Amino acid sequence: MFPFPLSVGRAPATAPARGRALPSVFQINLAVTSFLLIADNATFWARALGIFGPGAELLLFGTAIWALTFFIVALFGTGPLRRPMLALLLLLGAATGYFQDRLGVTMDRDMIENVMTTTLSEGRHLVTPGFLIHLAIFGLLPALVVLRLPVREGGWRAAARSGLSAVMALALGAGLVMADFKTLSAVLREHKELVSAWQPAMPLGSALRYAKLRVRTHDLTVAALGTDAQKGPLLAAAPKPVLTVLVVGETARAQNWGLNGYERDTTPKLRARGVVNFSDVESCGTATAVSMPCMFSNLTRKGYSHEKGLAQENLLDVLAHAGVAVEWWDNNTGDKDIAARLPSARVPETVDACGEGECTDAAFLPLLDRTLAGMKDDTVLVLHQIGSHGPAYHLRYPKAFERFSPACQSAEFSRCTDEEIRNAYDNSLAFTDHILAAMIDRLAAQDRVIPALVYVSDHGESLGENGLYLHGAPRFMAPDTQTHVPMVMWLSEAFRSTMRLDVGCLQAHAAEPASHDNLFHSVLGLMDIRTEVRDTSLDRVSSCRASAS
Repeated sequence: MFPFPLSVGRAPATAPARGRALPSVFQINLAVTSFLLIADNATFWARALGIFGPGAELLLFGTAIWALTFFIVALFGTGPLRRPMLALLLLLGAATGYFQDRLGVTMDRDMIENVMTTTLSEGRHLVTPGFLIHLAIFGLLPALVVLRLPVREGGWRAAARSGLSAVMALALGAGLVMADFKTLSAVLREHKELVSAWQPAMPLGSALRYAKLRVRTHDLTVAALGTDAQKGPLLAAAPKPVLTVLVVGETARAQNWGLNGYERDTTPKLRARGVVNFSDVESCGTATAVSMPCMFSNLTRKGYSHEKGLAQENLLDVLAHAGVAVEWWDNNTGDKDIAARLPSARVPETVDACGEGECTDAAFLPLLDRTLAGMKDDTVLVLHQIGSHGPAYHLRYPKAFERFSPACQSAEFSRCTDEEIRNAYDNSLAFTDHILAAMIDRLAAQDRVIPALVYVSDHGESLGENGLYLHGAPRFMAPDTQTHVPMVMWLSEAFRSTMRLDVGCLQAHAAEPASHDNLFHSVLGLMDIRTEVRDTSLDRVSSCRASAS
C-alpha cells in the first residue's frame, strides 16, 4: 500500500447520495497519476522493459517513476486552480503521448521551440482525425471527469495534507533511486532516450527550459560580426553584378538523394546540369529552429547555442558589411531571426504555385525572374523552401509530378503503408530537383548577371525506420536519416571565370566529409569576401581558386 492517507479533509457539508463517500483530493491525484502513466507512456514502458527486462529492477524503477509522477501531479492538483490544472495536464499527456507513441517525436526544448514558431498552415497537418480522436478519448474525457466530479475539498487542512503527500512522494521516488543508484544512474546516462519519453515530465521540463531561454534572450544586444568585410579583388573587378542564389532546403535527407547513389533517381535534372554534389554532409540539428540559425552562424555545431546565435550577427550581416545586397524570401516558417536586420518577405502567391492555403516552391520562379531583370548590385538571394516538409508530403508537389506511386495522400501516416509514405516523400524530392533545375536554367539563360547557386537542406527526415517518423529527434539519439543532408553547387561559366574557380577541383573533393559548419565560410569564399571571421580551414571553395594577380 502507498504510505499516504486515503482520506483527507473535512466531511462534505451535505451527505453524498446513498451514503457513498466523495473522493478526496489525494485520491483524484492518485487516479490522474495512474492514468497518465498507463495511457500516455507506451513508448516509455517499452523502452524501460527493453533496458531492464522483466524483474525487480524494472519494478523498482517503475515505482520510482510512479512516485515522481505523483509529485508532479500533486503540484498541479493543489490549490484553487487544481481542477483546470489537472485537466490541462491530462490534455498535455494525451497530446505528447500520441506524437511520441505514433511518430517517435520527443518533446525536448528544441521541439517546444518548433511548436511555438510554426505556422498555422504547417501545424494543421499534424491535427489529423486520428489525433483528435485520441485526444478526445485520452485527454478530453478524463479532463471533463476531473472538472465535473464532486470532490471532498476539506479546506486548508486538505491542501496541507495534499502538499505533504507530494513531499512524501518526492522522498519515496528519490529514496528508490538511491537504493540502486549505481545501476539507475548508469542507465540514465547511457539511455537518455528513456527519460525523454516520460510523459508528462519531459514536455513540462522542456517548456520550462524554453521559457527560461526566452527570458534570457528577450533583450539581447546583438554583437557586430565581420565589420571588416570587404569585396576581394575578383568580386570588385567583376564586369557584371554577381548573384549567388542560396536555396535553403527543407527536410531533404541524403539517403534518398539520387546524386548520392539512391536506388531511385530522384535528381535526374540536377545530374544533367553537372552540379557539384557534396555527398557526405552533416546537419547542425534535426529541426529548422536549430539547424538554420546554426548554419548561418560561424559558431560551428559544437559551439552553437540558441542564445549565442542570437547574440551575434551572422553570414548575411557579414555579406551586407562587405557591400553585398542581401534578400531573404520565405516559403516556410520564417527566417528564425537570421534576416532580422535585412530585407525579408514571404513569397507572393501565384495561381500556378499556390493552392489549399499553401504554395509549392514553384512560387520562387517568377520571383527569380524579377530579380534577374532588375538586379544592379552584387547580391546574395536566400530562398527558404517548403521542400519536403511532412507529414503532408503529397502537398509539396503538383499531382502531375507524381513519379512514384501509390503515394500517401494523407497527413495521417496510419492510413498509409511505409512504402506509400516513401513514395510521396521521394516525389517531393523529385519536385525539388525540378525547381532547382528550373532555377539553374533561368540563371544560365540570361546575360545580365554572373550567377551561381548553392542548395543545402536544413535537416533530414525519418520515414518509419525503427518506428520514427518526421524529424526533430534530440541530437544525441537522432538517426543518420535526420542528420545527413544533400548539398549541391552550380557555377555558371561566367562565375567560374570571374572567380577563377576550378570545378574539377571541387568535384574531386566533394565526397569528403562536410557539414553545416562549412556554409558560413564557403559562401564568403565563393563570393570572394575578405574578412578575419572567414576560417579558410572550413571554406570548401577557396582552395580550388587560382590566385588573383
